[in-house]
Amino acid sequence: MSLISLLRRQLVEDAQKRDSGQEDGFTLTELMVVLVILGLLSTVVILNVMPLLGQANSTKVAADIDTLGSALDQYRLDNMSYPRSEQGLAALTTPPSDLAQPQRYRQGGYIRRLPDDPWGNPYQYTMPGTQSGGPYDIFTYGADGQPGGEGENADIGNW
Repeated sequence: MSLISLLRRQLVEDAQKRDSGQEDGFTLTELMVVLVILGLLSTVVILNVMPLLGQANSTKVAADIDTLGSALDQYRLDNMSYPRSEQGLAALTTPPSDLAQPQRYRQGGYIRRLPDDPWGNPYQYTMPGTQSGGPYDIFTYGADGQPGGEGENADIGNW
């Protein structure tokens, strides 16, 4: 058989199906099976990804605290002391008005912008440090934004 005769036969069969009311398509059962399979797959993906979100948040906090700590150390080298608690971390982006030697403050600041924690709250800063035993504490209150807590609500800091 030639290609032309095969195509002609297929066209005739398609025309007969259309004339008889039979059309190719999906049944409701087939569509429901596909939807159930997609639902199961999405559930498996969500259950495997959600635990990693908490780990990612902790990793972001650790990286942010390291960055802020380095900026605070640079501030201290230039200005001979860490910012006071009242000045806060904002002293890293704009010079405090009561600097003893404002000319020592680095032009452009020590960090471009202050990051927020993964839950959208600003990082906390105290000087001198009380929990870390160091010169300062940088910390976040966790997902609930309140002191204390456990799990995702636990305080995370440089201690």
